[in-house]
Amino acid sequence: MTSSTLRQLARRTARRFRFEERGDVPGWVLITLMTAGLVILIWALAGPALQGVFQQAIDRVTAF
Repeated sequence: MTSSTLRQLARRTARRFRFEERGDVPGWVLITLMTAGLVILIWALAGPALQGVFQQAIDRVTAF
């Protein structure tokens, strides 16, 4: 790729981002809350198993 091609691509990309809508705030809030909910749910389900794996690894290291 030549430098002029890269400049053209950069200009097109900049124009595209300049004219796009920023999106709606309630949508982003909903996505954030849903992601947090999923993290909490997965942590609640996998937490005890991960704690067991971690404890087993620590026990092996300290026994070494």
